Amino acid sequence: MKINIPTILTIFRIVVIPLFVLMFFLQYELKNYILFGLFFLASFSDWLDGYLARNLGMVTRFGSFLDPVADKLLVATVLILLVIQDQNLFFILSVIIIICREIIISGLREWMSTIGQSGKVKVSALGKMKTAFQMTGISLMLINTPVNNTDVYHIGMILVVFSAFLTIWSMISYLAAAWPSLKEH
Repeated sequence: MKINIPTILTIFRIVVIPLFVLMFFLQYELKNYILFGLFFLASFSDWLDGYLARNLGMVTRFGSFLDPVADKLLVATVLILLVIQDQNLFFILSVIIIICREIIISGLREWMSTIGQSGKVKVSALGKMKTAFQMTGISLMLINTPVNNTDVYHIGMILVVFSAFLTIWSMISYLAAAWPSLKEH
């Protein structure tokens, strides 16, 4: 296993999760901004590790495996914490959809990799759009403070709910791309 800067950034995302959980339940001044900052930093590290790995020739098998695991752990943890905070039915259903989709598609990607067909389920533009809506929505919910008299918390929740629809759409897209290989094996 080769440890390089992109892999360290990926490990950082996993290590920050318990700290995030602890800070979520503590009461202190500027809590929302600190949680937002931690989430933003972790999300930015996801972009940065991929950028460095690809552009500096630092792609490793371990990093390629660990990166999506770290992403899923971070997002699932933060979404579950937000459900604990706000038990809105549409939001809860959206979080369940998002987490279930991530498990299904991760399993699908693993299966497709074992049969040498991983290229059929690589990240798509739709998947990236889903992630953008999800991360923006989560970030706004974490800020949870009106900005220019705008309720950013509920705008964030709407974006997460919308990302659940994109989640379903992208899952159908990935399953359709993989279907011929799944039928064959």
